Amino acid sequence: MSPLNATAADGPVLTSLLEMDLYKFTMWQALWRRHPHNTAEYHLVCRQRPERPLAELLPQVQAELDALCALRFSPQELAWLGGLRFMRADFVAWLADFRLQRGHIRAWAEGETLRVVAQGPQVQVMGFEILVLALVNGLYFRRLDTPAVRAEGERRLQAKIDRLQAWAAAAGPQAPAFELFDFGLRRRFSADWQAQVLQRLQQGAPGSFCGTSNAHLARTLGLTPIGTMAHEYLQTYQALDGAGGLGGHQRRALQDWLDTYGGDLGIALTDVVGMDAFLADFDADLARRYAGLRHDSGDPLVWAHKALAHYERLGIEARDKRLVFSDGLTLEQALGLHQRLAGRARLGFGIGTHLTNDLGLAPLNVVMKLMRCNGQPVAKLSDSPGKTLCEDAGFLARLRQAFPLAPRPAAA
Repeated sequence: MSPLNATAADGPVLTSLLEMDLYKFTMWQALWRRHPHNTAEYHLVCRQRPERPLAELLPQVQAELDALCALRFSPQELAWLGGLRFMRADFVAWLADFRLQRGHIRAWAEGETLRVVAQGPQVQVMGFEILVLALVNGLYFRRLDTPAVRAEGERRLQAKIDRLQAWAAAAGPQAPAFELFDFGLRRRFSADWQAQVLQRLQQGAPGSFCGTSNAHLARTLGLTPIGTMAHEYLQTYQALDGAGGLGGHQRRALQDWLDTYGGDLGIALTDVVGMDAFLADFDADLARRYAGLRHDSGDPLVWAHKALAHYERLGIEARDKRLVFSDGLTLEQALGLHQRLAGRARLGFGIGTHLTNDLGLAPLNVVMKLMRCNGQPVAKLSDSPGKTLCEDAGFLARLRQAFPLAPRPAAA
């Protein structure tokens, strides 16, 4: 077990508030600065029927939430955050006094289903998302952690490293670089396993492995932290009044991000209302100012060809832009996409579960999504139908009316 994250088998799953994806901090800062009075509601959702009911974890989840709400950012963690060029001193100073509030999060069981809802001021409750996902996964797989499972994980991890080494040797030094990022915090097997995976990738595939979304491990392992925005940032703007109404929320969100970060963190997420509807809003000015795009649903090759064609129509050189792929990738899928698209744009591949929870067990497909903001429903109209999330059919209909190019439900 890595000393970086070692805990007793019955100790807390999480011991640091920094153990969030970097994009949580970047979105947090943007919303804290621009919309500090928002209220929000986040729900835990499991997209599958687990092999063992998550409701069995309820007593442990309650205890973990108690422990989580006692944590504070350490001076060392705050200094690391403050050292990132895009983090502002006033936000880091606010985090110095921050503590998650137990009264803002509830957990209960409904039959075999575990329910977790965080509700309150958005800048107070948005921090729960990644932490809750990590602790639910940590508790679930702690029960299944055996030497045989670890041995299978080791075998699979070494096979990935061998594959990356063989790829690099065959491609040669002049070939476009294959850039791999770890996006595996939210659905990992355990904290110490993620640390071990990243250390092994650092040592065994330094030419391909370029960083991690896990801010804690980026700090402790000296890795590049990776991330910009996620769905909740753009979804939040669906609930804000402003020019263009609901139909203008993407443009407003993208412009506010540029106004907040300038030339930093310039990878835009494209699938909150689908790729076609996104590109209709992604005009020449935005396309020039953003460094690239991130794919998170739908066929990745179809998505890439749409992105490349859009840049061409706008007279923008796509080879100067980055396309990041992050939708449930395996290493082989990422290498295949690289082989098909290398040289047409700068490519990056964020791999999550296949890196940090590939030990022969069925991983959990859990998310904790923003469901309401300022008392209003919000939604994602994903290019993958199973990823569409909203509890309000009327709002989904309004969103599709506002975005005629948004994905439609499959025919019955």
